[in-house]
Amino acid sequence: MDFDKLTETMRKLSLEAGDIIMEIYNSDDFEVKSKSDDSPVTAADEAADAHISAGLRAAFPDVALVTEEQADSHSVTANTFLIVDPLDGTKEFIHRRGDFTVNIAYVEDGAPRRGVVYAPAKGRLFYTNAAGVSVEEVGGLDKDTIGTTVPISVSKPDNTGLMVVASKSHRDQATDDYINKYSVNDMKSAGSSLKFCLVATGEADLYPRVGRTMEWDTAAGHAVLTGAGGHVVRFDDHMPLAYGKEDFANPFFIAYAPGIDLKLP
Repeated sequence: MDFDKLTETMRKLSLEAGDIIMEIYNSDDFEVKSKSDDSPVTAADEAADAHISAGLRAAFPDVALVTEEQADSHSVTANTFLIVDPLDGTKEFIHRRGDFTVNIAYVEDGAPRRGVVYAPAKGRLFYTNAAGVSVEEVGGLDKDTIGTTVPISVSKPDNTGLMVVASKSHRDQATDDYINKYSVNDMKSAGSSLKFCLVATGEADLYPRVGRTMEWDTAAGHAVLTGAGGHVVRFDDHMPLAYGKEDFANPFFIAYAPGIDLKLP
């Protein structure tokens, strides 16, 4: 894989998809439909997906592509593939809360090696550079020219007072029960894959997910967190979270900064 080309392509497509999403987000009204699993989908999901998929297929025609919005891609069997969630946090989008993201990742041998997470309503862009180091780009976010990038890094956690981030839309008692195993200094909630990015930047130490997710929900954030020195492991046995699983469904997981005394369920 040409990682310079991959980084530039994923970055540009995420910014262009962000423009498509924001045009619909800022419109007076948009239709919300339900998919077969009763999850919501909007014209923004579909338009962003079409744009990203076309761009990735043109740039990397020999690499398998898996995307949330194309059901026929969910039967792909591969250890190395591109994976896309064009609009993660559709509920946040529908309620105009701003915590939604564009997610594009490259999985190699079952692990997310590169990824981009763009939160267009917040103007925050996180990605792995060609060397696999995670950065946040600041400034005007010009589509054709990479601007000022700031390397990001996980925190050095204090186990006597951790910063924990949890889901805004999927918080439940099981999540709270697990969080209560730790000494927590502060809690924050966030939507979509931004939770991975908050751990990657050191704004949080720990993100446990006790709930259903799919690989396209997590791959890009996982890659960004890995490139910032963090880890993502299965909730049950603390083994690394792997990709390319049947149906692309994830087990429960924990994203964290090294140094945390991880608790078993």
